[in-house]
Amino acid sequence: MPSPQPQESDAGIARRVTVPIRFRAITEVHNGSSVSDVAERFGVTRQTITAWRKRYESSGLDGLVDSSRRPHSSPLRIHADVEALICEMRRHHRRWGARRICFELAAELGQSSPSRTTVHRVLVRNGLINHQEQQHKRVYKRWQREAPMHLWQLDLVGGLFLVGGRECKILTGIDDHSRFVVTAAILERPSGTAVCEAFVVAIEKWGVPFEVLTDNGKQFTGKHTRPLPVEVLFERTCRSFGITARLTRRHSPTTTGKIERFHRTLRREFLDEAGAFADIVAAQAALDEWVHAYNTIRPHQSLEMAPPASLFRARLQPVTRDDTADGETNSSAAPQRSSRRPIITPAERVSSAVEFDTRVPPGGVADVAGVQQLWIGRNHAGRTVTLWIDLVSIHVILDGSVIKTVRSRLTNTDLERLAMRGIRPGRPAPASAAVDATFLATAPRPIEIDRTAGRDGPVIVAGTRLRLGVDRAGMRVTLRIEGGLIHVSHDNVLLATLSNPLEPARVASLRGAREATGPLPPPPPSGPQSVQRRVPKDGRVMVAGQLLKVGRPLAGTIVTVVVEDNYYRVLDGTNELGVHARTSTKPIRNFNAHRPRNG
Repeated sequence: MPSPQPQESDAGIARRVTVPIRFRAITEVHNGSSVSDVAERFGVTRQTITAWRKRYESSGLDGLVDSSRRPHSSPLRIHADVEALICEMRRHHRRWGARRICFELAAELGQSSPSRTTVHRVLVRNGLINHQEQQHKRVYKRWQREAPMHLWQLDLVGGLFLVGGRECKILTGIDDHSRFVVTAAILERPSGTAVCEAFVVAIEKWGVPFEVLTDNGKQFTGKHTRPLPVEVLFERTCRSFGITARLTRRHSPTTTGKIERFHRTLRREFLDEAGAFADIVAAQAALDEWVHAYNTIRPHQSLEMAPPASLFRARLQPVTRDDTADGETNSSAAPQRSSRRPIITPAERVSSAVEFDTRVPPGGVADVAGVQQLWIGRNHAGRTVTLWIDLVSIHVILDGSVIKTVRSRLTNTDLERLAMRGIRPGRPAPASAAVDATFLATAPRPIEIDRTAGRDGPVIVAGTRLRLGVDRAGMRVTLRIEGGLIHVSHDNVLLATLSNPLEPARVASLRGAREATGPLPPPPPSGPQSVQRRVPKDGRVMVAGQLLKVGRPLAGTIVTVVVEDNYYRVLDGTNELGVHARTSTKPIRNFNAHRPRNG
């Protein structure tokens, strides 16, 4: 059944009635017919018939013609000079829409600038907008990091041509929170080495981010290399700087939507307008100038028309890099560090406090290095606070004042991991420590006790649980209690350093305590762990709950498995048998080869 048509208004019907019909209606009224009957017969109201009569009596047939309904004056109409300025802005900047033009007019005219809707109407009235049907078929899940330098998005883009017709690639990087372009380097060849060199230069200039997000290109990952996955130079560089390298799902460019949207702006505003360049040096100089304007001058609509530089904060602390993690130094991926920033080793940084800025989540609970949950309060949600951390206390600083102090459960390893991510050295202690300072000053000589870790890794001391980690389960450890710290060691190797939660009276009554006479044991040597496995008949060995295929011909032999962050390397003596991607996060409990079973 067809839907009913909307009824036409009286004014609309009256406008469709022609002058001869109006004259005939007036004639019938003059001949004695009633106004109500004539109005009903012609389909209009009595007021319309009366209006026609008055207009005919005053102006004759000319009075029955529709007159203009335009108002005699429009006091709120935009001034002609402003309308001309809007049109000129649109013609000179064809990429500018109503929002950008409104922003520029506000900077030039101040309070007298028109609204965004008025600017859009001016563009429509002057034919400067091509109307198109908006299609939003898919709803995307939008996300953003809560602070700058938490995540960088990196990608490669082409479209830059030289005079000879050669096309060059550009390594682009953008900060996820502020949309600040951290790198835009033209590469002579888009190889893995060139990508890493440009990436390290950006790190030297702005600091070390917590994470980087890339697609699955061969310059960024060897996860999809056939026949066996490998660790490419970019992944090794991220590991040496302590950066978490994240990958998008394959064929999912919307995950890196911010860098893809930047590529669109780069093509429209720079590559399409610039043309071919004489050489790479000239192209890089022009690109640097455009990027500087993009970061500092050009307003960004997703940032409420603020430039990205207004939200970006660099980490200009010294960059430390473990170049010996792989047994050799990669000089091509590590350029000279700036002489303006002195080099500070991780040990020097851990000896003092550290601090960093973080935004309070909606739940009011902040995460500290993935080890300790800190309740700040929902009333501070969305605000940026500073966390001052050492091995004894954590101070929460807001607007220069300490609003909370709790005991720190972080170890020296946790502080070293934070130091690798570019946090700044801490200021002098902003408040008193979380433990009694008089006890720390008058503490007795250090004592040692021996304890065995439980099944899940904790150690019970005077009714207090000390967390050591599941990889220490069943291990006989020595606890050295010295002032406000507890040092955990095993086989004369320092495993961890914890804050001392015990009161002086409880320390004095510990069972099996002895006075510590020797120095503190050294930490364990750095480098990947190695385990040994005897290959069974099916040719597969298990490491941390993951099966690794070695081969049936090696059944009965003992192989060495080198455990790295993302891969397992299987060795038969000095020969490498294979490389396997690490998919299990379980701790390694058994480091020795399995004994052969009887029978």
